[in-house]
Amino acid sequence: MKRVSRVVAASVVIFVAVVSVAGQTAPPSQERSFLSRIRRLTVEGKRAGEGYWSPDGKRLVFQSEREPGNPFYQIYVLDLSTGDTKRISPGFGKTTCAFFRPNSTEIEFASTHLDPNSKKYQQDELDFRASGKERRYAWDYDPSTDIFAYDEKTGAMKQLTNAKGYDAEAGYSPDGQWLAFSSMRDAYNRTLSAAEEKQLALDPSYFAEVYIMKADGSGQKRLTTQNGYDGGTFFTKDGRIVWRHFEENGLIANVFTMKPDGTDKKQITDFGSMSWAPYEHPSGEYFLFASNKLGFENFEVFMVDKAGLKEPVRITYSDGFDGLPVPSPDGTQLAWTSSRAGGAGAPGQIYLAQWNHEAAMAALKAAGPRQVPKR
Repeated sequence: MKRVSRVVAASVVIFVAVVSVAGQTAPPSQERSFLSRIRRLTVEGKRAGEGYWSPDGKRLVFQSEREPGNPFYQIYVLDLSTGDTKRISPGFGKTTCAFFRPNSTEIEFASTHLDPNSKKYQQDELDFRASGKERRYAWDYDPSTDIFAYDEKTGAMKQLTNAKGYDAEAGYSPDGQWLAFSSMRDAYNRTLSAAEEKQLALDPSYFAEVYIMKADGSGQKRLTTQNGYDGGTFFTKDGRIVWRHFEENGLIANVFTMKPDGTDKKQITDFGSMSWAPYEHPSGEYFLFASNKLGFENFEVFMVDKAGLKEPVRITYSDGFDGLPVPSPDGTQLAWTSSRAGGAGAPGQIYLAQWNHEAAMAALKAAGPRQVPKR
């Protein structure tokens, strides 16, 4: 998926499925230095991912392919104390990138459910899968994707964006008053050159830029202008925006930060690979992110110091996909998406582990200076 291309109290009882991983060797000691009590959190449906914590650390909102008659992701909330899961998205269309709004009962997510063709696309996909044909899994940047806010208290759904083009990958500011998000509207709101038309047909994500808006959808403003996919936006605890930028070739991506007005852009990684899905640890000391530094289809979780002065440190050791790392609000646990139950090429599910912050700080202190790869 190109979008590759965004702490619970000890007393909380977490109902998880502890699965044995057939054919997998135990992770090396390096992974155990940072992650302990690794367990699979989601089991239902073909795949699940992008689990984000509620501000109180008691729930996760995530996306999963599990709805009968719909082969695409829908959005669910998991209560970690009871194991209860409820769907908050409409149940049809495609959804992604949910996030709890701080100091509110709202949850934002991106969806195509207003597209009159959404159910037709579901049936088309079901028919394709029933045919026995196969294709490589890839993210679909549906231009009818918009951002919505669902109020858990009232059940009301509010549309926040309505521009043609993929609007998604949003994250709230710490005070819940702003949303940073990614949009591909620039490919549809003007006349494209012949070369741009060709690029749009080849890879719509090339046109994605970072935007910001108020939590009610007003005041939408573009923050980035560089060619290549900009997205995966989140706010840091000090109010900056962290995101990842793909180079024009779509193969190299790095982590950046900037002020919410789009100024003071700083590059945090220069890893010579596809480095994306950055998320800040609550300590404010470092970012966790995913990268395929060790092989094009082998994504692992890494961490890097907040200023990006050190070489990133590897966290996970599992063939296939490990990414979308999100620490709990108190910094003692880590949720991430992994295919480790099935190995390379397998659909991902959400995993949970205890996070060793002290070991992380020691490893970052011992890391050498950031290496600049040869171009």
